[in-house]
Amino acid sequence: MQQIIYSLTAASAAMLGAFLVLKFYQWSEKNSLLIINFAAGIMLAIAFTHLIPEGMESNPDAMFFVLAGFLIMFFLQFVILLHPCHDDRDCETHSDMGITSVIGLSFHSFLDGLIISAGFHANAHLGMLTTLAVILHKIPDGITISGILLHSGASKKKILNFSFLTAAFTPGGTITGMLLFKNISSHLLGALLAAAAGSFIFLAASDLIPETHKCRNRLAPLTLFAGVALIMAMQHMLHSH
Repeated sequence: MQQIIYSLTAASAAMLGAFLVLKFYQWSEKNSLLIINFAAGIMLAIAFTHLIPEGMESNPDAMFFVLAGFLIMFFLQFVILLHPCHDDRDCETHSDMGITSVIGLSFHSFLDGLIISAGFHANAHLGMLTTLAVILHKIPDGITISGILLHSGASKKKILNFSFLTAAFTPGGTITGMLLFKNISSHLLGALLAAAAGSFIFLAASDLIPETHKCRNRLAPLTLFAGVALIMAMQHMLHSH
């Protein structure tokens, strides 16, 4: 039940992004890059300080699966649209949010749910951290998708329905993970955690961080360090207790 609750919270983050666009479009457009960089810092810190160490503890080949997770995400992004660019005005590739986008983003949400489940199967603390990372990168996703749809003339109802449909696959992925990982070996769990780290590194380094170069707000790069600092502070507090 705990996994499902956290997964539903992560799914609602995409809906929150859509709501921010529909209600406060100028604010969300202006500040989305701050959220993006903060999310990137969170994802990198969790990957390097939690997911990889946990994976290596259970699987000596964990670094191979980190690379595999990175390459799989790279490959999938160019087969189906998993993660939209954050430029809804100049990107021709993502100007038409059709059925391919629905399938791709739904599959991406499903993977997020599996990652949350794998984290909780390792331990509750890691599960909460992976959920935090998923939540923070889903908010700018929701802002981006809704912004693209809004520019294309989509109605508010269509935007909300699209956001709800793709977000619903996150708890679906978590429930699937709860069933698949029920009797999982520690060796395989370590591989999954390492692959999740690779996917986080890919999303942060190739999709989120490059957006910093488009931002004129000099605070944007600093929010990445803030995200890293938050995870390091949480780790310090955990070990001190």
